[in-house]
Amino acid sequence: MGSLTFVRRSRGCWRNGPGADMTATRLHLVLAGLFGVCGVALLAAGAHLAGSNASTAGLMLVLHASAVIALTAARRSGLVGNASARVGVSLILVGVALFSADLAVRAFDAGRLFAFAAPIGGSLTIAGWLVVSLAAAIKRD
Repeated sequence: MGSLTFVRRSRGCWRNGPGADMTATRLHLVLAGLFGVCGVALLAAGAHLAGSNASTAGLMLVLHASAVIALTAARRSGLVGNASARVGVSLILVGVALFSADLAVRAFDAGRLFAFAAPIGGSLTIAGWLVVSLAAAIKRD
């Protein structure tokens, strides 16, 4: 087995091994799947062991995983502007990851991810939703 390497291609895609293009669509869907996995695990941990911070982190991950899948489908079908929706979805993914990771670290009494990680993540998530809303509002048919 070879190592995982990403090579930039001229048409804006990423290649990972033979025949696999790592496009924004694929990357967003892979991350949404990982958000779902982590979200369910954190919800279970919150219910049985770690408390409300883990549950909140899990809920944010699961809800936004579904939203990212729906937004990616909307982007691919042309319901929202492609480039701006990609930026918005990316902001949502980064924001939710920061917010949830900080809450998860706190839930297991390991301190903090870094200072202001949760507020920065929350702000990025809000900004992402605003960009997605604008992408839908200004979409030209």
